[in-house]
Amino acid sequence: MNLHEYQAKALFAQAGIPVPVSALIEGSAFSENQLQAALAAVPGPRRVIKAQVHSGARGKAGGVKLVEGDAAAIEAIRAMAGSRLITQQTGPQGLPVSAVLVEAATDIARELYLAITVDRQRERVVVMASTEGGMDIEEVAKSRPEKILSLSVHPVTGLMPYQARELGFKLGLEGTQISHFVKLLTALYQLFVEKDASLVEINPLVVTGAGELIALDAKFVLDDNAAYRQSAVVALRDTSQEDERELAASEHGLNYVSLDGNIACMVNGAGLAMATMDLIKLEGGEPANFLDVGGGTTAAKVAEAFKLILSDQKVAAILVNIFGGIVRCDLIAEGIIDAARQVQLTVPTVVRLEGTNAEQGRKMLEESGLNLVAETDLALAARKVVELSRTA
Repeated sequence: MNLHEYQAKALFAQAGIPVPVSALIEGSAFSENQLQAALAAVPGPRRVIKAQVHSGARGKAGGVKLVEGDAAAIEAIRAMAGSRLITQQTGPQGLPVSAVLVEAATDIARELYLAITVDRQRERVVVMASTEGGMDIEEVAKSRPEKILSLSVHPVTGLMPYQARELGFKLGLEGTQISHFVKLLTALYQLFVEKDASLVEINPLVVTGAGELIALDAKFVLDDNAAYRQSAVVALRDTSQEDERELAASEHGLNYVSLDGNIACMVNGAGLAMATMDLIKLEGGEPANFLDVGGGTTAAKVAEAFKLILSDQKVAAILVNIFGGIVRCDLIAEGIIDAARQVQLTVPTVVRLEGTNAEQGRKMLEESGLNLVAETDLALAARKVVELSRTA
């Protein structure tokens, strides 16, 4: 679960991490009094106006503007509030700007990058940093990976002061900046652990002309598995920033991720889902989604998954791949048939059933009179669905 920049900065400030003076304007129907109060809270003449959306690359898309004077600030706020911001990460539909952050301009001498995340391969929390902070950190990581510094944190000792000092020196900090960096990084690590984050990021972490360290931007991603014990963070969730289908899927206990292809997948088990998507790619097709209905799924759950898939207008064909171990294949077939009749299925659908009562399930599909093709071999099923997607 992602937070907005202003929400992440509030957590940073509570943890003792320096952030710029700011004021928030929410919604598009703000009053003149709210506008003037925000400007008064952030003395000018130079301010930064930031659209609050769950996306990076806002600056390149016009979602971050440095303005001079009250009139320019008001114009930028009114242009952003209630609009939709389209960035490299949002796709052509963009995201609604539900809030605008008015922030004091900072005297920037240097821009650094700092983040904490989980390295699943090493099974460690890892701190990443770079002297090349700013808008193009992804390109830096790709073209100049030597510029990305990292340190691994042992789960028993936690982040050690000497590790933070060494990293500070590698970033070119000096004098009192080192002690300030150690304090900042320690606070960021504690926040990461205490709030069950999967990522905290400051990009850029700026060194001001006076030599101070300030988190100019902030990103916080909550580990969804810990949501049950982070109710205060979960309360900050903004569902307007989330994919409608992914949101609907979560309400039914389904794991769904939208993709750009035209072949929808419905599979029970994350590993099997990945293998199914790989086979579609191998046959020259493009998956439209990742959808795991779970190992103990029911006919009703499958019906909801089917409706979810068909709500995507770009879907040209569907591949259902079910291995019936815990769940019976005849119940899955029943759910598919019920959903297909409810939504008046016209999209060609290939169903591969294997496991408990698989033969009975395939027979039910064949006798349904619907546009369903039953297969036993997964590779053949993938080849068939790619062919159908091209002729649909």
